[in-house]
Amino acid sequence: MSAEAPAPDRDRSAAGTTAELFRLSGGGNDFLALVEPPQAPSPPRIRAWCTRGLSLGADGLFVLRRLAGEVVMDHHNADGRPARLCLNGTRCAARLAFHLGWATERVVLRTGAGPVVASPAAGDDVRLELAPPAEPPERRALELDGVAWEGFFAVVGVPVFVLPWSGSLRDAPVAELGARLRSHPAFGADGANVMFVRGRPPARLEMRSYERGVEAETLACGTGALAACAAAVAEGFSLPIRVLTGGGCEFAVDGTVGGDGRLASWSLTGDARLLARLRVEDGAERLPATPAWT
Repeated sequence: MSAEAPAPDRDRSAAGTTAELFRLSGGGNDFLALVEPPQAPSPPRIRAWCTRGLSLGADGLFVLRRLAGEVVMDHHNADGRPARLCLNGTRCAARLAFHLGWATERVVLRTGAGPVVASPAAGDDVRLELAPPAEPPERRALELDGVAWEGFFAVVGVPVFVLPWSGSLRDAPVAELGARLRSHPAFGADGANVMFVRGRPPARLEMRSYERGVEAETLACGTGALAACAAAVAEGFSLPIRVLTGGGCEFAVDGTVGGDGRLASWSLTGDARLLARLRVEDGAERLPATPAWT
């Protein structure tokens, strides 16, 4: 007699839940995605799963649910804290909704920052349409150790500081300076994402990203790309704008500008790929304590 076949992944995945767990990549940000779990994952579980090297590793985790005919996305950063919006994650959520058959040509995703309309684009790309920021980018100078770092502050669902960079981005101190600017007192207790951006007129940007919640440089940031483009439009760039990210992916940002020079609508198109369906074991949560070096 043959041995009994193991239960399907849906029944045994996600460390004892009945939800399916997927890994996706959007423009260089990687995510774990739980589909309709019976209960939301706890912050400690999210932190454990997102820890690189010791567990699955990811920039964040989102939960996808169907509710009253809509698709609802709840996003969490790698530190386990909820985030109102992550556009690379939102594109991945749309890709997963298409994969699951919840939608075909168009899906409205309900995020913490409001509805986002998603549709498939060429290849692996997904196009997002969302409301432009209520306020134009604000010029700010942040002082650190007597040096003023001048840039633009914008809220694109989450706060973003765009720092123009005149030299090569290869030499930009993203890890060190990004960490300090991210926690600058001007941004309050929650801080802000920090984008190091080099403009290539008339319609191209290069960008490296430091993201709060991950507390490190990431390979991309969708909200940061939109904030950078809003700042570029304020400085005379014309839409559409292409944004090259640290992971080598390009975003296309398009939209319309009103007579007052402010964005009236915009969209973000970029990579969103389904990488794997996972079965998680208990060891993914049994992490060692961080050593207290002396």
